[in-house]
Amino acid sequence: MTQRVDLATVMDRLAIDEVVTGYAVAVDDGDWAAYRALFAAGGRADYTSAGGIEGPAGEVADWLAEAMRLFPVRQHLIVNRLISLDDAGGAPGDGARVRADFLNPMRLSGPGADVSTTAPNFVAAGRYAFALARTGDGWRLTRVTVQEKWRHLAV
Repeated sequence: MTQRVDLATVMDRLAIDEVVTGYAVAVDDGDWAAYRALFAAGGRADYTSAGGIEGPAGEVADWLAEAMRLFPVRQHLIVNRLISLDDAGGAPGDGARVRADFLNPMRLSGPGADVSTTAPNFVAAGRYAFALARTGDGWRLTRVTVQEKWRHLAV
């Protein structure tokens, strides 16, 4: 590999990592416009393993906006990111995949619930599979699949 190809690979990896981090921040902050903007045209998300829906990113964002009302406080941690770039003859291609684990502690809402208290809390964890494509606007998600492995309610 040449230095130019190495630099392009590093830049792609950083840009992809920024998309994955942006995904977590958008969900935690309830910024559904930012969530939608992370997806390429035709992008889809699948939350069925966590009891959710699968569909176009815009429809899933609408579902998430409603579902996340149950959790006024969210802290979405995405770790152990394995990024695989497509190979275009020795240079980075225009597709990528990311496999990453998540831990998602959330504060449940309730009648008169004070979000500054510590219970009840709900924690979910599992693995994400992200697929991305290089677009004219940079790297964008083409598919997000949630593979929830466990959940816990702490009261």
